[in-house]
Amino acid sequence: MEGKPRNSLGRKTLTGIIIFALVLIIAVCVTVGVGTYYQRVNEYNRQAYNYTRAAADFINGDTIHRYVETEKKDDYYYLVQNYLNSAQRETAIKYFYVYVPYEDDLVYVWDANTEEGYCDLGEHEKYMEGGKEATEEVFRHDPPEKVKLTKDDKYGYIASAFTPIFNAAGDPVAVAAVDLSVPDIKLAIIQSMTAIFLIIAAVSALMMGISYVVIKRKVLEPIGILNDKAGEIIDNLEEDETIAIDIHTNDELETLAESFVKMDDELRTYIRELGAVTAEKERIGAELNIATKIQASMLPRIFPPFPEREEFEIFASMNPAKEVGGDFYDFFLVDEDHLALVIADVSGKGVPAALFMVITKVLIKNFALQGLSPSNVLRSVNERLCESNDTGLFVTVWLAVFEISTGNGLASNAGHEHPALWRQKDRSFELVKYRHSPAVAVMEGMKFEEHEFHLDPGDMLYVYTDGVTEAANRENELFGEERLSDTLNKCGGDAPGEVLGAVRDDISVFVDGADQFDDITMLAMKYEGPKSK
Repeated sequence: MEGKPRNSLGRKTLTGIIIFALVLIIAVCVTVGVGTYYQRVNEYNRQAYNYTRAAADFINGDTIHRYVETEKKDDYYYLVQNYLNSAQRETAIKYFYVYVPYEDDLVYVWDANTEEGYCDLGEHEKYMEGGKEATEEVFRHDPPEKVKLTKDDKYGYIASAFTPIFNAAGDPVAVAAVDLSVPDIKLAIIQSMTAIFLIIAAVSALMMGISYVVIKRKVLEPIGILNDKAGEIIDNLEEDETIAIDIHTNDELETLAESFVKMDDELRTYIRELGAVTAEKERIGAELNIATKIQASMLPRIFPPFPEREEFEIFASMNPAKEVGGDFYDFFLVDEDHLALVIADVSGKGVPAALFMVITKVLIKNFALQGLSPSNVLRSVNERLCESNDTGLFVTVWLAVFEISTGNGLASNAGHEHPALWRQKDRSFELVKYRHSPAVAVMEGMKFEEHEFHLDPGDMLYVYTDGVTEAANRENELFGEERLSDTLNKCGGDAPGEVLGAVRDDISVFVDGADQFDDITMLAMKYEGPKSK
């Protein structure tokens, strides 16, 4: 085999490993990034709500409205203020404050003052983004257990939590709020993903290298050897020496290599046997070709066969289903005024049937030339064939002796198809049906019946074998007697050769290329009348 494949299996394998590693890295990085995000959010959530809930539990809600209305501070006020300041200093709290919602803004009650910009009691301030909605949720007794993350141009990333403060009656009167200053979450996620990416990339590169080396040694190289050996098998089939494959992988590839060796040996054996069979087939074909020519030479093939006789016209044809067939026809003058007509069908096909046909044809002609009637001819032939019929073959025969001067005929039918007669006066064909005698060579001592027929000038006799009516198309439909009658009547009083040609053409159209399973044999004789004196 010439050249290497453009996209080798090794390159495809390496590409597949790289793609798999990249997909794995992306999947892990995304998973780590999402996990890092939710981990940080949950951490902020837990811290912020712990602070707000502690403040809400610490503050007496019944004092809230008094401080808002009077804006006067007392010892309890400063106690709470110190609590918030201490919590802000000792934790990550950015802002820790208590407020009361007031129309479209909020009113500060307490605000831890360890950071610049704190608000004093009674000061109003606009809500931060989302603060009003969070306050409304708190006052619906349905505070969200989740911090609100916002990014402010002034304060950066802020995690805010809100918890209601209740009075003695259980009504919410204020909100304890915490703002945690959180680092850039995106930066944290990117840092985590970068670290994971570098680790996985390093591990993946190492594993890809190891995997590729192992796959190359255990799979790709053995496959390459098998590929080269397959080329050797193709290039060296005519040599006697079989291939040898050195693959020891202890897996399916080693089994495949053993199968290659076995296939090579069996293929060479098959080729040698095929050569012998082909030579034998050619020899048999040559012999069958000779047999076909011998058989064809035994059947009358020159038409018109009796050009000097104006009283009748004869035409016949035989198309075998195999190289040689079992059908035959014959016609010959018994004397100057009597014409013998024969058509027969031997059971079976091929050479045995052809040999049986030859014997039957010779016997019929010999006995008919002795002047015997058709029934006596068939009885004599039957006895002779039964004497040494070890093959069990038999033959259906229609035999007639026609008196030319009168148009009278005598026929005997040994299991054969019914003949058809064209009546000039009626301008139509009809099948002449009558009881058959048994086929010839079935049993010794058989007697054969005979019947008379008469032809007027212009009449025609048509006989055939069952290969005509039993010709089948692709749907296994038979040509049948009805189609045969239609074809014969369509021909009218044409010459015998034209009648047989029309039947043959209609059969060909009907079968439409389907295989021929039986010989197709036909004979037609048109009577022109006695010779004028």
